Amino acid sequence: MEVRFEDPSLERLEVDPKYTAGLDSNLVKAFRKRMQFIRASPDERLFYAMKSLHYEKLKGDRVGQRSMRLNDQWRLILRLEEDDTGKLVVIVSISDYH
Repeated sequence: MEVRFEDPSLERLEVDPKYTAGLDSNLVKAFRKRMQFIRASPDERLFYAMKSLHYEKLKGDRVGQRSMRLNDQWRLILRLEEDDTGKLVVIVSISDYH
């Protein structure tokens, strides 16, 4: 799937091996692994199929956004959009759910 980032620091976190954005190295590793998975996925049905991701639609002030687990504490917040080439995943943030 095509990916776009709302926050330029998250884009840098994916591609710059020395950049950590002040996050724990295990969290950075999980983020990069998840980004590889998202880019390799043909569509979001695969996100639902992998139960370990805990992929879900969000409610309240985050309506229209979705989350998937990075680890027990952190979630990747994203939004799905349509563009000329099909579905586009917009990475919104990494959020602490605790």
